Amino acid sequence: MTDQTDEQKAWIVILMATYDGAPHLAEQLNSIAAQTYENWSLLVGDDGSNDGTLDLLEAFGKRGHKLSVIKGPGEGSTANFMALLQAAAEQEKGGCIAFCDQDDVWLPDKLERAVERLRAVAQDVPALYCSRSWVTDAELGNCKLSVAWSRPLGFRNAIVQNVAAGNTIVLNPTGSHLVLQESKVAGVVVVHDWWIYQIISGAGGRLIYDDLPTLLYRQHGRNVIGANTGLRARLKRIRMLLDGTFCRWSQINVEALNRSKSRFTPENQMILDGFALMRRAGILRRLRLIWQLRLYRQTWLSTAALWLAVLIKRI
Repeated sequence: MTDQTDEQKAWIVILMATYDGAPHLAEQLNSIAAQTYENWSLLVGDDGSNDGTLDLLEAFGKRGHKLSVIKGPGEGSTANFMALLQAAAEQEKGGCIAFCDQDDVWLPDKLERAVERLRAVAQDVPALYCSRSWVTDAELGNCKLSVAWSRPLGFRNAIVQNVAAGNTIVLNPTGSHLVLQESKVAGVVVVHDWWIYQIISGAGGRLIYDDLPTLLYRQHGRNVIGANTGLRARLKRIRMLLDGTFCRWSQINVEALNRSKSRFTPENQMILDGFALMRRAGILRRLRLIWQLRLYRQTWLSTAALWLAVLIKRI
C-alpha cells in the first residue's frame, strides 16, 4: 500500500473495551503502535479499572498516539463494545472500524491485510473482514491455529453460529456506518461480534474470511468466552446448544435482529421470520422449516447438534 498517500488511506477507528487489563495491556498497545498501517485512532471504553490500566492508556496517549478514553457502562465487555459503537456513531467520520481486545497481540500487518481485502469490495456494499488467530497460553507460548472454517459465511450460518471473532473484525466504511446506526436500536445482544456478523450478513454484505492469522489470541483464566479450539471446547458449545443456553441466546438474537430487519435483504428477512416461527412451531413444522431454511453450522457434528436442538425444541 506504499502507492497511496496518508490522505488516500481509509481512517480506522479501533474500539477497545478494558477492565483491569494491566497485566497484558502494554503488549497489546505496543502491537497497535507497531502496525504497518498508520492511519488509525484508538477509542477505549473502560469499565472502572483499578489496576493501572488507565495509567497505561494515559502513557500511550502521551507517546503521540490518537487516543480517547470514555467511561464504560460497567456491565461486561459486550455492553462496553456496544456503548463504544454508540459513542463512535456520535462522531462518525466515514472510516473503517476495527475491534480490539485488551490482552491480545496484533501481528504488524493486521490492519493492512484487512484494508487490502476490504478495498476490493464496491464502496456501496457493507463488508466485514475476519481472520484466523494464533491461539496461545497466557505467556504467548504453545501457539496453535484457531479453527479453520470450511463452509461459506452467510446469514444462514450467522443466525445459528458466530464464526467472526471480534478481535479480528474490521469493517469497511459502508459496513461501519450500517453497524454504527443499528447499534442505536439493537438493545441487548448476546455478544457484539455475533450481532455484527448477523447484521452485515443479513444486509447482504460481503463477508471476507482470511485463512491466515492476524494476531496472538491470549488464553487465560479471565477470558470471557475463549477460543473454539480442541474437542473439549467444541463439546462445550454443543452442550450449550442442548441445555437451553442457545435457546435463550436465540431469543435475544431474534429480538435484536427484528429491530434491524428493514436493513436486511428480502431473502434474509424471510429467513429471520422462518427462524422465529421455527422456534415456537410444533415438531413436524420445526423439522420442515430447518430443512427449508437450510440453516447450518460449520461442522457436521455441530450441525447435527443443531438439528437435535430443533427436534427437542432447544432452539
